[in-house]
Formats: sequence, C-alpha cells, structure tokens
Amino acid sequence: MNASLALAGIGMTSQRTRARMVERLRAQGVRNESVLAAMAAIPRHIFVEEALASRAYEDTALPLGCSQTISQPYIVARMLEILCENRKNGSGKILEIGAGCGYQTALLGHLGYEVYAVERIRPLLVRARKNLAQIPNLKARLKHADGNLGWPEAAPFDRVIVAAAARAVPQELLRQLAMNGILLLPVGGGEQYLCRVQRTPQGFSETRLESVRFVPLLTGVE
Repeated sequence: MNASLALAGIGMTSQRTRARMVERLRAQGVRNESVLAAMAAIPRHIFVEEALASRAYEDTALPLGCSQTISQPYIVARMLEILCENRKNGSGKILEIGAGCGYQTALLGHLGYEVYAVERIRPLLVRARKNLAQIPNLKARLKHADGNLGWPEAAPFDRVIVAAAARAVPQELLRQLAMNGILLLPVGGGEQYLCRVQRTPQGFSETRLESVRFVPLLTGVE
C-alpha cells in the first residue's frame, strides 16, 4: 500500500469512518470546531497496531504495548478543547508529557501549536517518530526523558498537557508554565480527575474537572 493510500485509509479506516467518529464526538458534546477538524484530519489508524487498525475510530482506548494505551478519541478531544479555551488561533508553545505513539502530538501540531513532546519509553518514542514522519508538514520536537522533569531548556510553555495520571501536580511542570499558561493533567490514584491549573500573577489556580482513567505517571526512563 502506498503512503497516500495508507493515510487515507480504506474500509474501517476510511475518511468516511473518521467522519463518523467526528460526528459522534460532536454528539458527545465536543464543540470546538478546530479540535473537530483536527480529529477529522489526522488518521488515527496509522498510530495503532496494524492488527487493531479496524478499531481505530471506535470510542475506546487501545493497547500500544509497553503497558501503555492510546486514549479514547473522546477524552483526547475533550482535553484538547479545554486547552484551546481562550487561546489565540495559531499561537502557543506546548509541552506534551507522554507522547506515546504520537497521535496527540500530531493533533497538537495540526492545531497550530509549537510542540515539544516528551516520552520516557524509548521504543514508544521510536514508534512515535516513525508515525509522525508520515504526517505532512508536521513540526514537533521529541525527547526521551522523564516527563516529571518536563523540558526545562525549552520553557516557558503556554500550555502543558499530560497523558498519564500524577499523584500530585509535578512542581517542575508548574515552574515551566508561562504566565497565564494552562497545565492540564489527570490527577489521582484509584479515583482520577482532570485538573486544570492556570498560572496567574497571584499564583496557581486549580480547577477540578471530570473523572478520567489513565495509566500512572512514572519516573525515570526505559
């Protein structure tokens, strides 16, 4: 299969199937048209295992190996929608913790962010780079590192998004957040919730959002 056909997909990976996913997201309450357009444009099926490609547009998390998963489309879209609130179009530098297979990285790039993505598991990082190389005109920097430490030499960031659940908000990530910037991450052990942190001149303001379920945010690298 040539590269353009692989990106377009056929059957259960076709553009028509992707459009149905977008309509389902709209029905689930996702309203940001830029986010919906990104979900329509980026082919999720190239980021999952070939054997699971026919399930790529189902609203479910799928295994990536290395005890990691690619999040369900709804939670990805919901988190992107939160990040894009009150954002100037086409602007912003974002730090992504947990690049995984690169799917969310591609979506962030499509949304116009300058993306800095960190992944602690080297085989996943290698896979992410291979996957992202298939997306035309995508500009993203990737790094093999402990996500708890962020990317200090590239800070500050207008947005930080974390794709694994922390027991508490990592202080190093707060230090790398620009003034008026937003950090979005899952927090908790057994019970997890999305936490939105905004840096203001008065300090950090936290907002607890909906319940979620993510793999834990671990330290170190593999």
